[in-house]
Amino acid sequence: MSTRTLLFSTSKVLVAISASLGLLSACSSEGTQTDSKSWIATAQVHNPSNFVRNDQDVYVSFYDLGISADNSKNIAVTNNGQAVESELIDKDFDGKKDGVLAVLDMTAGQNVTLDYNFSSANSTSSKRTQAEVSEKVGGKWVQHSRYPDKPLKEYQGGHFENVDVVKTPDHYTDHSYWLRYEGPGIESDKVGYRVYLDWRNGFDIFGKLTKEPVLQNVGVDGYDSYHEMQPWGMDLLKVGSSLGSGGFGLWHDNKVTRVSKTQGRNARILSSGNLHSAFAIDYIGWQHELGTQDVTANIAMQAGSHLAQVRLDLDKAAGPIATGIVKHKNTEFLQGNLDITGKAHSYIASWGPQSLDGKNLGMAIFFKKEYLDETRVGDKNYLAILNPKGTPQKYNKDTQQLNYYFAAVWQAESGIKTKEAFVEYLEQQTERLTVQPRIRLTTKLSQHAKSDEITAEKALSWSTKLADSEINRKGYTYKVDGWDLNRRRLPKFEYDIVGLYPHTMNRLADATGDEKYRQSLHKITGSFINDDGSITRYKAKNHSVDNIAPGRAVLALYKQTKEQKYKVAAKRLRDSMYDHPKTSEGAFWHKKKYTHQLWLDGVYMAMPFLAEYALMFERGDDLQHSLEEVAKEFELTRKYLKDPETGYYYHGWDEKKLQNWADPETGVSPEFWGRGMGWLAMAIVDVLDIIPEQYEDIRQPIIELAKEVAEALERSQDAETGTWWQVMDKPDNVGNYRESSATGMFVYFLATAIDQGYIDEKYQGITMKGYQGLINEFTLVHDNGEISLKNICYVAGLGFGRDGSYQYYMSEPQASNDPKGTVPYMLAGIAVHDMLK
Repeated sequence: MSTRTLLFSTSKVLVAISASLGLLSACSSEGTQTDSKSWIATAQVHNPSNFVRNDQDVYVSFYDLGISADNSKNIAVTNNGQAVESELIDKDFDGKKDGVLAVLDMTAGQNVTLDYNFSSANSTSSKRTQAEVSEKVGGKWVQHSRYPDKPLKEYQGGHFENVDVVKTPDHYTDHSYWLRYEGPGIESDKVGYRVYLDWRNGFDIFGKLTKEPVLQNVGVDGYDSYHEMQPWGMDLLKVGSSLGSGGFGLWHDNKVTRVSKTQGRNARILSSGNLHSAFAIDYIGWQHELGTQDVTANIAMQAGSHLAQVRLDLDKAAGPIATGIVKHKNTEFLQGNLDITGKAHSYIASWGPQSLDGKNLGMAIFFKKEYLDETRVGDKNYLAILNPKGTPQKYNKDTQQLNYYFAAVWQAESGIKTKEAFVEYLEQQTERLTVQPRIRLTTKLSQHAKSDEITAEKALSWSTKLADSEINRKGYTYKVDGWDLNRRRLPKFEYDIVGLYPHTMNRLADATGDEKYRQSLHKITGSFINDDGSITRYKAKNHSVDNIAPGRAVLALYKQTKEQKYKVAAKRLRDSMYDHPKTSEGAFWHKKKYTHQLWLDGVYMAMPFLAEYALMFERGDDLQHSLEEVAKEFELTRKYLKDPETGYYYHGWDEKKLQNWADPETGVSPEFWGRGMGWLAMAIVDVLDIIPEQYEDIRQPIIELAKEVAEALERSQDAETGTWWQVMDKPDNVGNYRESSATGMFVYFLATAIDQGYIDEKYQGITMKGYQGLINEFTLVHDNGEISLKNICYVAGLGFGRDGSYQYYMSEPQASNDPKGTVPYMLAGIAVHDMLK
């Protein structure tokens, strides 16, 4: 059977949905007709900012809508029956439309309901973006007047014709008068940009005084007329030998090498839509100090935005890439906050009277902190030195990508007259890039696949469906010679991809009797263990409890194979815990570099392994001591991280009270992070499952802890959906969202604790409501039969740019199908199955 075997039958829907299920109760407007043949999906979109977001982009892929690209010719988006500007776009630059872009104005914290329906007509949005390139025809090439002694030519006579692809001939260079404004251009209703398709590779700006598209008319009345003010605007920037506004080059030996020497350059128009346009430039055989390589620059704009998105595709690693903006006299260098998390955006910018008409002009580069090496003020440019990363495709280790944005804001168009107003603009744009709209999506296909009654068999089937989908999507890419899709690097001995994911697949094999799920354990975790028991890409000296978590998968391998290498590897992990740094009372530091800190995450990462290893291989006083260490970790976690008023747990505690996130009196971090408490809850039931009942003195305090946690979860459960929130005690705060990984963890904890008798059966009601919420709120069914888990907090931590504030937890991105969410989802299904059977 094909690896793309359908997990659901999309042609025969056999399950009717009870009206009492209320799948769309929170996600639909009164006008939504979910039983309509044309209805595809409904999305509730939340503005997570305390300021207005005009022309907010809302993108939903065909994959998530549950439709195929072939079945997506015309899709209308409405709000309360009124049309919303929208169009089908190619978001990933591969030449194929892949989703629906809607653009709408949103007030601070506003919720807007969008309905997606098949339509007989195309979108009625006005023309607000354009990408174009035009070459002259009907004339002739002659010797270049500027370079009479070189084999270079310029074009005389003829007229411009718009084309989709331009390939520059070898004799083409600057001022050859062949391409309209010397290269491809792109514009929104705010601003336009052009790129010199020659050795200069400068990025230039067209300031606009009209919202209408103008590129098609630039230069028609005289090749260089755009250097003077026209009714539509003018060329704003003197680029010279700089990068211009958003250009790039290789950073080597403290200097920028522009993309000057190449074997060829091609410009391709990828799209020129009403709301979204894009073009690509292929730099073939770019020669620089470190060798020769191919680079493609993909550049896109959307309606209502000054920002141009850039994705550089590099065929191999070279070195850091410098991107920047020209450094003019009488300008001020501005820099955003860099003490932020890696996934958050920041910027460099310049401000001053630097436009050719003498007015104020602001220019900026926006980038994720994880790309940044350093910022520089050079002789000709303000620079951000960025490090490309691997691509997010499996088994692709050679190519690299770099993503950033550039923007120009002209006083005459924007009305921004002061540096203070420009900085406010920069800060808001940074937040818009970092904190994406919250989207709750319900689709017809998903609705049809969901039942109003959860049985033991149905719960287990949701787990197997997600497992099958992940195998279809990713195979065994997390193996030692594979690829870490999210971190975009070679896999390391990580807690999630090498530990939790294969271990959970192994448990699914136990629950179903299907041995195919056990392959992940052997092909992924097993691939890191060498014949001598050493562990590839594991450094004991780092003393990170995250690296202990895969130990449970290693123990499972030893149980199944009895191969000594797995026992030796497990002992290496156990030995690292003997000299792992601890607090004064004996709690394990989360990592050596996180000095004196106890985190909720770490209880789950290390304690189940410690208990299981001790019971397998230790005896006498050694065994007793190890189990007492496990008990102490829970005891100290409760002592220092539990809030006595709510029963919720803070994410971290600094014994020395020195971290910027630590309360100066208690040492705890400020917020109750849902998944943080989820890690603790899962640790409780996993450790109790491992430690036999004969160790009553060890188990009983942990059982009492389970009862306390259950009470707190009952209080914090969302009444509407049965799920739990990213920040547990602030459901009404702007930006907060219902989070899937925490919901899965809490359901797993509750169902297991009820099944094992640790907590009262009265909690079965909230358990089932939570599991129903996990399915209804976060599970999407796709056209190819796969399913996905949405709204996963990708990561959260403390320190190193993570201040533990509410806004910090809002700034970490949401992900789909990340193991930190898919693992609890599958475990929850197994636990509910066991509770109900």
